[in-house]
Amino acid sequence: MRQVLIQRGQIRMENVPAPLIEDGHILVEVAYSLISAGTEISNVERSGRSLIQRALERPDHVRKVIDHLRKQGIHKTVAKVKGQVAGVVPTGYSCSGVVIQVGRDVSSFQPGDRVACAGAGIANHAEIVLVPTNLAVKVPDGCSLKDAASVTLGAIAMQGVRRADPRLGEIVAVIGLGLLGQLTVQLLKAAGCRVIGIDLDGRRVELARELGADYAFDPVQVELQKEICNLTSGYGVDATIITAASNSNAIVQQAMEITRKKGRVVVVGDVGLGLKRSPFYEKEIDFLISCSYGPGRYDERYEGKGLDYPYAYVRWTENRNMAEYLWLVAEGKVRLSAILEREYDLAQAAEAYTELRSSAVKPLGLVLRYPSTAANTPPKLETRIFLNKRSVSGKIRIAVVGAGNFAKAVHLPNLQKLSHLYHIRAIVSAMGTNALAAARQFGADYASTNYEDVLNDPDVDAVLICTRHHLHASQAMAAARAGKAIFLEKPMALNQTELDELVAVLKETEVPFMVGFNRRFSPAARRAKEIISGRQNPLMIFYRMNAGYLPLDHWTQTEEGGDGSLAKHVISSIYFNT
Repeated sequence: MRQVLIQRGQIRMENVPAPLIEDGHILVEVAYSLISAGTEISNVERSGRSLIQRALERPDHVRKVIDHLRKQGIHKTVAKVKGQVAGVVPTGYSCSGVVIQVGRDVSSFQPGDRVACAGAGIANHAEIVLVPTNLAVKVPDGCSLKDAASVTLGAIAMQGVRRADPRLGEIVAVIGLGLLGQLTVQLLKAAGCRVIGIDLDGRRVELARELGADYAFDPVQVELQKEICNLTSGYGVDATIITAASNSNAIVQQAMEITRKKGRVVVVGDVGLGLKRSPFYEKEIDFLISCSYGPGRYDERYEGKGLDYPYAYVRWTENRNMAEYLWLVAEGKVRLSAILEREYDLAQAAEAYTELRSSAVKPLGLVLRYPSTAANTPPKLETRIFLNKRSVSGKIRIAVVGAGNFAKAVHLPNLQKLSHLYHIRAIVSAMGTNALAAARQFGADYASTNYEDVLNDPDVDAVLICTRHHLHASQAMAAARAGKAIFLEKPMALNQTELDELVAVLKETEVPFMVGFNRRFSPAARRAKEIISGRQNPLMIFYRMNAGYLPLDHWTQTEEGGDGSLAKHVISSIYFNT
């Protein structure tokens, strides 16, 4: 499938392996995706900056690099930084299309449903996307797929309005009349508010008036505070929603000046937050931040695992915000024809980004249009992309399954160093862009999102499995039945049943098998074994370690990782020394 990617400040169109369906997810053939003039262009420009520029902008990242240097050494740190700088980045976070497959436990969607999808790294500019159910909603009748592609921006705007808690008849100012601002204006009008739009771009000011703003001003052309006083009988607006994007602190100061005593200021956009205490203190203004699409955002249990929040206690989750926004579009209460100003074919993606970056009159938003397959013919899902087609003999041809940080920092560089013994035949990852980037970086013949591709490949002699822990036993058994030699990262299994099944399969197939208990090969472990090897007395081993803190929502603390540390290295090292 084709996908739009960012690399070093440039837009690239790549043919990448298509995703496979997973439990709790739907597979969507994309019809339209929206390019945001703000967020996405910022990402493109940021990717083109030098390491020094990035370091100056994000000192917190510099601290992470220094910490990694202390723990992992210079070679692994340099390799990781180079990989991230040179790597490709998926882009896009709002799209619409038609469901082509559903996961086994999904009952709320079925193939053929029209849906809108959200999420960075999920609702990408790609022909096929894999979406968890809580980040997808059905598109109602009366709403086109083109308009539905704006669902993410609509949910962001709606959450900002909800944070402002506007009441019928209140006067609300919107600072910043870009795409988010224009949507916010219309949502506030639908809520029964009087709306004042504020922007430095006269064209956007005029558009806000056309879309329902009662008043709209360019603060350079008028005395804004005076105008606000006249319109509010001298009190100021009840609430101000900031949808602008700027490093300047002046926007927040301006919001405080035009907001009434005990009013509300809500920040939706990315603006400077150098606040002066006195205006807030004297007016007792509530200062609020709006988090993306709404409750559930950045909660892996909600977004990735499908755990919904109780309707009675969390009325407006991000999913329900998305659905409500599309209903308002279908009812004609939010108009998008003047906002989604341009439409490009997917093949013209680079041109679309160029227009957003260089056009004198920048459009608020663009949509990419995707070619559709015949109504009754599902699209072909190509899960394997070849980079090299060559015949290799005299070496062990190995497929690396799982291309996470550890694989790219340890296993793949080691295989490269042993290139006289091993040939990297394939790299498999659930994310096609990750598999493709790793395959290019480490010289694999092909990239894949489908484990079956390597199991059925006669040119694969062995597999190195370094996926998440809950997959280890099942993937090792599948490899053994396919007659592949196996190097399995620890742990072998997460429970006794899995372990017994795996051992039985290994005995039956008699394939070469090794578990990566790597600690026993460390200089410290080998030296310890030398010291105690000639002992005559019983041995008591006391093993103490500082593994560092992991957040409770880290994947190793979930069922995917065995619900916490399994002390695998500890047990292995003790066994090695006895």
